[in-house]
Parts: sequence; C-alpha cells; structure tokens
Amino acid sequence: MRIGMILDTDFPPDPRVENEAVTLIEAGFEVYLFCLDYKGGAQPAEEIKGIQVRRFYCGSWVYKLSAWAYTFPFYHWILKRWIAAFLSDNPVDAIHIHDIQIARSVFNLKLDIPVVLDLHENRPEIMKFYGHLQKFPGKQTIFPSEWGKYESKYIQMADRTVVVTEEAKEYYIKKLGLSPDQLIVVPNTVRAVFEKEAKHDATIVDRLANKFVILYVGDTGLRRGLLTAIEAMPELSKHIPDVKLVIVGSNKTDGVLKAKVEELRVHDYVDFEGWQDFTLFQSYIAVSDVCISPLHRNVHHDTTYANKIFQYMAFAKPLIVSDCLAQETVIRRANSGLVYQAESVEDYQQQVLKLYEDTDLRQELGANGKAFVSQDYNWERTSQELIKYYNQIETDVI
Repeated sequence: MRIGMILDTDFPPDPRVENEAVTLIEAGFEVYLFCLDYKGGAQPAEEIKGIQVRRFYCGSWVYKLSAWAYTFPFYHWILKRWIAAFLSDNPVDAIHIHDIQIARSVFNLKLDIPVVLDLHENRPEIMKFYGHLQKFPGKQTIFPSEWGKYESKYIQMADRTVVVTEEAKEYYIKKLGLSPDQLIVVPNTVRAVFEKEAKHDATIVDRLANKFVILYVGDTGLRRGLLTAIEAMPELSKHIPDVKLVIVGSNKTDGVLKAKVEELRVHDYVDFEGWQDFTLFQSYIAVSDVCISPLHRNVHHDTTYANKIFQYMAFAKPLIVSDCLAQETVIRRANSGLVYQAESVEDYQQQVLKLYEDTDLRQELGANGKAFVSQDYNWERTSQELIKYYNQIETDVI
C-alpha cells in the first residue's frame, strides 16, 4: 500500500513527519512525501530513510501567503495544483495530511481514497497568541475562528484524524460530537534508543559540570513560561549559589526575557544559548540537574505535549512542569517530576528548592521517567495505533 503524505513546509527536518513515515515503512508500507522547498537548491526528488521525498520549489512568498490560508483562496489554489501533479506522478492508495494549514488544498481535490488528517497541534487556539496577529495587518485579516471552522469541517470529512494527546481526543469528541474511533492518538514520544544514541559535546558538559543546571530546551516564546523561571532566579540564587538557568532556543520575543534578566540583575545566573543543532540537545540534557516545561495554561497547552519532556525523561532527569493538563497527567503517571501552578513564581521556586535539597528525590524521579519512556511510553509503542489503522484500510484499498 502506498501512502502519500502532504506537508506544507521543508523536509527535513520534521521529527514527527519522519517518525511516522519511517515507522510506516518499517511496517511494510511505501511512503511518498509531498513537501515544499522555500530556499531553492534542494533535490526535487530523493529518498531519505526510505521516504520517497518529492519537493516543489515555491520561494518564501508562498510561506508568507500561507498565513492567510483561510482568509483568501490564493494559497490553496497554488498548492492544489502542485499536489495534483504530485499525485499524478506518484499514485497512492491513501493520503495523510500533516496539519490543518494545507488541508483545504487536498480536500478540494475531492479524492476517492482514504484521507487521514494529522493535527500536530490545535492551530486555531495557538494562533491567538501569535505576535503577527496582534498588530496590523494580521489582526485585521487573519482570524483564528475561521481556521477553527475549517478545522472542524475537515476533521468531519477525514476518514480518521490523528491527535497528539488523549486530552486533544476528548476535546474534539466534546466539541464536534465525534465517535472515539474517529480519532487516533499518536504522541510525540521519543524512540526507545534516544538516550543510547546520544553523542556528547565535551565543551558543553565541561562548561556546566560544576553548576546546578535548570534546563529549558525549545521555542522561547512568552507563552512557554520562561518569564516565571527568570523571575524566580533572584530568590533561587540566594539558596543555590551555583545555580544556572540554561535556555536553549530562541524566539522574536527574547528581548523581553533578556530585559527581565537585566532588570533583576541575574545575568550571572541565566545563559541564553540560542538555537543549537538538535544533536547538541542531548549534551545539554545530560549535564542538567533539573529540566523544566513552564507552559502557560491555555486550550492548546492543555491538549498537547512539549516533546522535550520525553527527551528529558529519556536521560533520567527530574522534571518541573506547570499544571497544563496533558503534561501534568503524563508526569504524574510516570512519577517523573513535580508540578506547580502555571505562572506562579513562588510555587515554581518551591519545587526547584525541593529538588535541589533532596538528591535522592531527584534520582528517584529521574529513574522513574527513564523507565517510563524506555519500557512503556516510547515511539515504538505509541505509534502502534497508526500502524493498526493503516493495516485495517489496506485490506479495503488493495
């Protein structure tokens, strides 16, 4: 059975797309991936880890146009033509759409084959926090509510919809009155060998080895909660002389975070590492003492995971997370960390100090997390429902 995956951006990198495609290939399927080439120069066709990648060069203007995908029809007119050409050259038995942005282009083709819609996130809800929607012209022309209408429409049109958490599944069942079997949960977990395949950078490890490292990895937008972690540093530095908050990632709003560091005069205790190559994340995690996911509460964060929490656990690191529903549930299930009230600096401080003062607790929580992802909650296990579904429809299609 040949599966056509549709992606609205460059490939690689996209860990979720790659994991799903490689897993389906290992299960005996063929995967053809439609993707875009914004920069130019990439090969129009190549095989990556068994994935038959087909790229369509479009330039950055198409990327900019995608912001208005559900305001004006132009983006989908363009993509519909390219997707039709892709399907003509690479006939497939089923379509797997990655995220809502490009979905309209596919559904407008009115294909007579099974269609799976894979929602990487709750895009209509998270769009409410995008910076370009807070000012002209985005505020006047891009409407999350309109994206929400199309998301609901295409979920109901799809043969199956893939979501990343049980909380997201319950959200759409309640919102749209869906049957549970219309949704498949495929979390962004790590492979069981994630920690074993790590390559450590000695310069990072040596530089931070004598510090009590509180680590954050990932996008640093303000909704990720790093202001809470920074505002806790004056008090934490009184009790933990060698404390270091290490932030690996970036965002356009980093100026706000850095200004807060200067205002509080804690620049000696906070390191902004910027974006680093993914292969270096493991070195930062390995040298850390505590890893954090301080997300603010909202519908999106309540129904998704930051996949960093599974990376942290794979390295046996204790976590401190805010009480967003999905991540609180999984952390309590694994007994791999402590939970605090989102945006509460005092509560966050208390949890950090609790772990700092109790080495045995850090080791216990870290060991629990490592066992959880290596034995129970890894990609090899959590991707089985996706394989099961494609196995079911293969009999009907072929």
